[in-house]
Amino acid sequence: MNAANLVSIGLRAKTARAIAVVLGGSTDSPLVIKKFEIKLADPKMPATTQPYHEVMDLPWAESQKAVRKSARAIESIARKSLARLIKELESEGMKVSGVGIVGARDRDLTRIGNYHIRAHAAEGILFRRVLDLAADANGIKRKTFPDREFDALAASALGPGSAAVKRKLIDLRRSVPPPWRTDEKQAATAAWLVLHGRLE
Repeated sequence: MNAANLVSIGLRAKTARAIAVVLGGSTDSPLVIKKFEIKLADPKMPATTQPYHEVMDLPWAESQKAVRKSARAIESIARKSLARLIKELESEGMKVSGVGIVGARDRDLTRIGNYHIRAHAAEGILFRRVLDLAADANGIKRKTFPDREFDALAASALGPGSAAVKRKLIDLRRSVPPPWRTDEKQAATAAWLVLHGRLE
């Protein structure tokens, strides 16, 4: 497989969806192959949109059990969506080198006393985690980045060339239809880090 055919997928986890950017090109000339949104909820199962909100009045231990059915459905959606994307890219002659995922990091949510805030936090973790599981299930290399520390981690990984790469990724907005917001830029940066091996 020619290096020109190598691409990576960047995913920015959001509630019930993920911003996806497929990136190719060289370190000096990144190229957006595709940019779109992956739905991670099933309209026929409303609880998959905000599963923890559905059960947020329950004690924490009970709510975790109550969301299992919805969580399994979301995992299935994510796994199949990623599989379709990989298959589509391969059918177009590309090889996926890996997936970079940006989302909420795992943390102890029992310390959050406000049920509503805790439901949002739990969903942030859940929708990032299903993307991790989807990459693993599809046998593809992945790197997961915590959203709150992502910019600092990316700058560290990129080293002295950080500012130049950041400008290139920002400038990609000229080659793709809007929007090109922070979410898209983070997905593109995660894809760049995976594609060009800046993972340590």
